[in-house]
Amino acid sequence: MSRGRRRRPSMADGADRYQLYQNSVQDAPADAAFLDDEFHRRRARRARSLREDFCGTAALSCEFVARHPGSRAIGVDLDPDPLAWGREHNIASLSQAEQERIELVESDVLEIGEPRVDLIAAMNFSYWIFETRDLLREYFERVRRALNPDGLFFIDAYGGSDCHEEKEYAREEDGFDFIWDQVAFDPVSGRMRCAIHYEFPDGSKLRNAFRYQWRFWSLPELRELLEEAGYSRTVVLWEGADENGDGNGEFEEVTEGTADETWIAYLVSEP
Repeated sequence: MSRGRRRRPSMADGADRYQLYQNSVQDAPADAAFLDDEFHRRRARRARSLREDFCGTAALSCEFVARHPGSRAIGVDLDPDPLAWGREHNIASLSQAEQERIELVESDVLEIGEPRVDLIAAMNFSYWIFETRDLLREYFERVRRALNPDGLFFIDAYGGSDCHEEKEYAREEDGFDFIWDQVAFDPVSGRMRCAIHYEFPDGSKLRNAFRYQWRFWSLPELRELLEEAGYSRTVVLWEGADENGDGNGEFEEVTEGTADETWIAYLVSEP
């Protein structure tokens, strides 16, 4: 009897899902520059401290401490796996002095208080994990109490008519395809299930690399909850469009948006 041929490992077999995520979803250098510049523009000084909630691999925190000597960052996440990956791959790449100015905390963001910081950011719609008004308001209140008097709270949001459809969106990246899968959406409760898949040139696939159970929060709801949580002011930063109608990565303060099929915005809140 002849032996069966051993299957050669596919590209999906050797893929690192956290590295894929950083390469396809995050742009930590750009995000750190955006937060730094917006804070400076609004406060006429540089932010010295950042708390990155739902930090995952803490890529943003690492970029923040690397931008200015003396700045410090705290990354908070409930999942130990991305924190461990971030320590090994992101923090380890920093200088010794920079490593000493970053702290990763395995905790629920609803249980974090001190120390107070200049900036708190919850990016990539991570706070949508809170599916009720009471829970989300409580989170916003806790963030406000953890900010310095002139601190700022940044969250991002997305929307548009396409965001309520149950379908997949594919985008070609360097060496792989990124697929955003809106698996299910319930218009009554606003709850949605989403997933991220990756496909590779050899035809192999990494399905459900990341899965999300969220509530879709609209900008009016978020602004109302931030006001109820005690913030003195919240502004909306809307992404502009390039000549093809796609987002150009540049954001400006607006009081009205456009009814695009998809849009990205930031909310900046003052305690």
